[in-house]
Amino acid sequence: MLVPTLLLSVSLVLLIVGAEGLVRGSASLALRLGLTPLVVGLTVVAFGTSSPELVVSIKAALAGQGDIAVGNVVGSNIFNIGVILGLTALICPIAIQLQMIKLDVPIMIGAAILLPILLMDQNLGRVEGGLLTVGVIAYTAFNVWLARKNSSKAVEQEFDEGVPGKSKHWFLDVIFVIVGLGILVWGSQMLVENAVILARALGMSEAVIGLTIIAAGTSMPELATSVIAALRKQPDIAVGNIVGSNIFNVLGILGIASLVTPIQVGGIQMLDYAVMIGISILLLPFLWSGLKLRRIEGGVLLLIYAGYLFAVWPKS
Repeated sequence: MLVPTLLLSVSLVLLIVGAEGLVRGSASLALRLGLTPLVVGLTVVAFGTSSPELVVSIKAALAGQGDIAVGNVVGSNIFNIGVILGLTALICPIAIQLQMIKLDVPIMIGAAILLPILLMDQNLGRVEGGLLTVGVIAYTAFNVWLARKNSSKAVEQEFDEGVPGKSKHWFLDVIFVIVGLGILVWGSQMLVENAVILARALGMSEAVIGLTIIAAGTSMPELATSVIAALRKQPDIAVGNIVGSNIFNVLGILGIASLVTPIQVGGIQMLDYAVMIGISILLLPFLWSGLKLRRIEGGVLLLIYAGYLFAVWPKS
């Protein structure tokens, strides 16, 4: 038990380091190609920060561990709202932009509802994967167009500060990308293998380990970013990051993973889908009330996650 636990911890560090390298190298290359920081932030950086979930789900799907691949996404979406937004709001109430309520949150809810419909036959094939991938491309393209249309100097400056700058040479960018990807693949393999060992030792199914430990582990970068922003009294970026991440998890991660290889699912229960959909829908009135996510609402989100964790965790 001790060795798999230590290796699991090491794998999470590798995923964070690998994602950082991939984001830095890719963002620098994109800037060299003439893309603006705004476009780079909405595409390269947004996708790069979700690379741990993507690589883990693809690795699990290729290994025939569909429950881990889908459980990682469903569990991450629940964790993102319940824990990350809940904890961030407890630290500092979060102001909300109206566009988030009118566009992004409804799309997130729609993606959450779509997933169990596509998995009614417990299979996510390449056709469904293609549709999901087209969806994430369309969503990203629309976001870029909207951001350019409504951009201001303040918005441009925010993205300019948040996007990694260009390195000294393009060759360094390539090294960052290759090494980052290599570390991600290594870390994802270590994470999945040791998570399965722990699951079996604890009498847990692969679905539960994917929904809880793996999902929480791959969401650690988002948690750290959001908590730091809240401590600096700048928590507004948390909602955009989390809602965008949840949309990308369903459309992008499962879309790409099922394009690589069809995913078979058997252990994800209706409760898991219901909690993901329910907490996504609940977020909408929370955000709508005064255009702010308050501390009491953050506490409610944390309690919902605690209740979900109690429900799915195996009882000894």
